[in-house]
Amino acid sequence: MICATDKTDIFEGTARVREVSCHHGDAGLIEEVSASQSPVILRGFVSDWPVVDAGKSSIGDLQAYLGRFDNGAAVPVSAGPAELDGRLFYNDDFTGVNVDRGNAPFTLFLDRVFKYGPADPPPLIYLASTDVDAVLPGFRHENDIDFGSFAPLRSVWIGTRTRVAAHNDLPLNIACVAAGERRFTLFPPDQTPNLYVGPFELTPASRPISLVDFAAPDLEKYPRFEEAVRHAQIADLEPGDAIFIPSMWWHHVEATGPVNILVNYWWRTSPAHLGTPQDVLHHAMKTLRDLPPEEKAIWKHMFEHYVFDTDGSERDHIPENARGILDPITPESAARIRAFLRERLNR
Repeated sequence: MICATDKTDIFEGTARVREVSCHHGDAGLIEEVSASQSPVILRGFVSDWPVVDAGKSSIGDLQAYLGRFDNGAAVPVSAGPAELDGRLFYNDDFTGVNVDRGNAPFTLFLDRVFKYGPADPPPLIYLASTDVDAVLPGFRHENDIDFGSFAPLRSVWIGTRTRVAAHNDLPLNIACVAAGERRFTLFPPDQTPNLYVGPFELTPASRPISLVDFAAPDLEKYPRFEEAVRHAQIADLEPGDAIFIPSMWWHHVEATGPVNILVNYWWRTSPAHLGTPQDVLHHAMKTLRDLPPEEKAIWKHMFEHYVFDTDGSERDHIPENARGILDPITPESAARIRAFLRERLNR
């Protein structure tokens, strides 16, 4: 049974994420989920992983299993007192985060994580988004997913009970629960205005986060959050389950077991030469946001015509040999554009 940390009934009646029973070896599954525009729970997706079996056997067996792959690496660790109730967030004056950060030998980190039983209020001890091969060399020989032609980034997350604020990611994401239990609360991208997103530069983990505490939402301070909840979907996952999260969907993640391990896979289906839209957003905020309203209206129309509503009419009247950037972007034209932008930005 999932033991969520909600202290409010605001999520009572929230829709559940659609789920399918499947296995990571099912033919065509990765391509199928890649095309989904909404989250999908993949029940039993990695239930055959040995790490899942070890965790179901006992906490001791799980620690011993992970210890097999320990190469003495120093790993990045976040730590905080039990009073945080697992919440990774900002400090009170938003000058930094509410946890201490440093590096520790992986063995010492594991000893601390596995020290606390289910009845203890554990401190926050967390290894986040670290390359699997760097931390657990050989682990993927026994616990992995074949992505075929895609080349995902594989990361591992290990810790005590944690609450990670709602954030979004550009890549597609399959997150696999190897041990413990997790609750994902997800929102479609159009709910951004209702999630009260924090700073862009100062972030707990490189992505802007919602400032709302999901365990105790302050609806006087964040009244639009109630509207966001109407569009939310919840996924409760146990060991062996996974969830597919589409690009830019907001997701708040609670790890509710005494020891929690997640392995996730990030990948994109669009060509790498197209670059990162987040960079465009940052540059647009610098160059467009503070223009006079009448000028912003002009550029909004330009973006609609040349970026968002393209149907060919913006270039069909130009000879093919002269269309340049108006034609579909190729690796060669992308390189020319980057060189042009570098020159402009360095002026």
